[in-house]
Amino acid sequence: MAQVYFHCSNTQGVLMDRRGTAVASLTEACEAATCMMRSLVATTSLEDWRDWAMHVSDESGDEIVILSFASVVGKPH
Repeated sequence: MAQVYFHCSNTQGVLMDRRGTAVASLTEACEAATCMMRSLVATTSLEDWRDWAMHVSDESGDEIVILSFASVVGKPH
């Protein structure tokens, strides 16, 4: 098990994950990140999530992967 952190950023700033999540693999980390992004996008807010990114980092702060919120939001209609 590895502890990973899911930080969100856009051009205005960063939302830091201070708790982290234990995952067994990179695949599990990516699945958890995608689930979190979908959850954030589904919340009622005026936020346009298309310019946000999810940064998955390990315990030492090294970035493992970056996922774009646009991949779960889609294009505007």
